[in-house]
Amino acid sequence: MPFAQLVIGPPGAGKSTYCNGMQQFMGAIGRKCSIVNLDPANEHTSYRSAVDVRDLVTLEAIMADDDTRLGPNGGVLYALEELDENVEWLEERLKTLGDDYVLFDCPGQVELFTHHASLRRVLVVVNLIDSYALTLPSLYISTLLLSLRSMLQMDLTHINVLTKIDNLHKYPPLPFNLAFYTEVQDLEYLLPSLEQENSLFGQGKFQALNEAIVNLVEEFGLVGFETLAVEDKKSMMSLLRTIDRAGGYAFGSAEGAGDTVWQVAVREGLGTLDVRDVQERWIDNKDEWDEKEAREWEEEQKRREEEFNANAATQGFDPDMDLEGFDPGNIPFDSGVKVVRTQKKDAKPS
Repeated sequence: MPFAQLVIGPPGAGKSTYCNGMQQFMGAIGRKCSIVNLDPANEHTSYRSAVDVRDLVTLEAIMADDDTRLGPNGGVLYALEELDENVEWLEERLKTLGDDYVLFDCPGQVELFTHHASLRRVLVVVNLIDSYALTLPSLYISTLLLSLRSMLQMDLTHINVLTKIDNLHKYPPLPFNLAFYTEVQDLEYLLPSLEQENSLFGQGKFQALNEAIVNLVEEFGLVGFETLAVEDKKSMMSLLRTIDRAGGYAFGSAEGAGDTVWQVAVREGLGTLDVRDVQERWIDNKDEWDEKEAREWEEEQKRREEEFNANAATQGFDPDMDLEGFDPGNIPFDSGVKVVRTQKKDAKPS
């Protein structure tokens, strides 16, 4: 396990969806990737986990134990402590993954990242935040504090990601461009919007507290955000390149010189998306871009179909032929598929 991501974030941020999408994307670019489920309550996942903490301990068993008397949140913390005590169990299973790139899908309890030390064992932390947090100034400031606290607690290479960026067009317009929220600078301009959300935020001790919070975040200068639309190839490529550079994968991977064209493209930065491109694609002109990409997809499908038909016609194969009783061994042109028939055991060689 030379390279790995620890995928954290509050419930609903899209951690499991991200792991599933990133695994599929890495598979498409020729990179071996495995997922480790570290959530003892995550019984049904959209992916197939290579290692599952539920094989060691489950939340149901912890909560059913009369000696512990723990609820869901306490049970998850207990489970991660149990994993920490039995880290050899995890290490043995990780060894079986060889040089696979590993995604650790973590529970959503924020206490694990802000006050707990059990997860401080991997290379790159990917903190996922639902982009809905941008729609309310108070929620955005809370997100900044949570992200900052997680970064200080984990003390690892850390990347904050605004997920579901393709959903922002469904919400009321943001008072600032996306770059204001991702770069986390000049936060004092957010204070009037905070007061508009609730008049109490602009009075007395609340006003002083909000000013102190935004000043604290800016003084640390650590928090910033990447963006992600998990079903968009360019968005996934751009985020993966950022993670690769942060974790050192971009400077030499376990796959060595056998990288595919896709892997080279990611390393060379061909997938980089500027925040202004994200603003244009997903917020300002999403409908126009959706129509444009749909047309390009239809044209590509039509081009491939025409190319196949032309190739088939030149080699004497009718793509509209009746395939009933068709013998694949008599394909009139080289399809790249070889049919090999083995001899029966009692057959005599000729």
